[in-house]
Amino acid sequence: MLALLQEWLIAPFDYGFMRRALVAGLALSLAAPPMGVFLVLRGMSLIGDAMAHAILPGVALGFLVAGFSLPIMSLGGVLSGLLVAVLAGSVSQMTGQREDAAMASFFLISLAAGVMLVSLGGSSVDLTHVLFGSILAVNSTSLVLIAAISSLIVVILAGIFRALVVECLDPLFLRGQGIHGGLVHGIFLGLVVLNLTAGFQTLGTLMAVGLMMLPATAARFWSKRLEGLIGVAIGIAMVASSGGLLLSYHLGIPSGPAIILLAGVGYMLSALFGRHHSLLARLRRQAAPLGAPEPH
Repeated sequence: MLALLQEWLIAPFDYGFMRRALVAGLALSLAAPPMGVFLVLRGMSLIGDAMAHAILPGVALGFLVAGFSLPIMSLGGVLSGLLVAVLAGSVSQMTGQREDAAMASFFLISLAAGVMLVSLGGSSVDLTHVLFGSILAVNSTSLVLIAAISSLIVVILAGIFRALVVECLDPLFLRGQGIHGGLVHGIFLGLVVLNLTAGFQTLGTLMAVGLMMLPATAARFWSKRLEGLIGVAIGIAMVASSGGLLLSYHLGIPSGPAIILLAGVGYMLSALFGRHHSLLARLRRQAAPLGAPEPH
């Protein structure tokens, strides 16, 4: 039994590329889920997907200029994502259109422009790499950059944590304390862009948002407290990252989709068996006597 566990769980990480992929996945699992939790709390769940596509033109331009240079592509992705966020916010303020509608419009434009740019400068293999990533191809330089971006996100998020929570619950109180809610919102969107930029190398621009949103939405079925939501989301993301890599290694399937699908399995199981608002919780509530307390 121990030999089987060694072969399935430990032996794959004897290889350097698997260790680098694991560290990259765990770094993203620490930074991405808290962002997803706040996106869910702010009613912006689909904004993460829009921002994931918004970074694509910048990534594509970086690819055209320097090939598969993660620093250049990441810089292009950050600039492109921030530009789209600013443009969407400006259109919303000037025209009165909802910000999510403006963001959806710009992300469709960005997606089409990014795919066109990569297609003009590379092959279908290059396009697949940009769109879907390759976590097993993470080298030492990419790993350092991913770890540095993830660490920066965690540090900045810790710095604005209280303001972000108050801004979600009571923006008027935050304004009364002399803190402009728009500034907090802008910093938060910047962190989302940074997170997606760190994740595109491993999961691609199309799936980087998966590690951010799926654990966060699954956590809602297990906890009602903010710290619980963040802790559960990080735990699910870490299990999905490490488990997806092992499935990829043993079954010979693409690593990025394996990670996101495993996170998706976590979401489905949470929806069925979670402590709060799940199918099982509803059945228990219906079967419980009237006045019985709900589990916390």
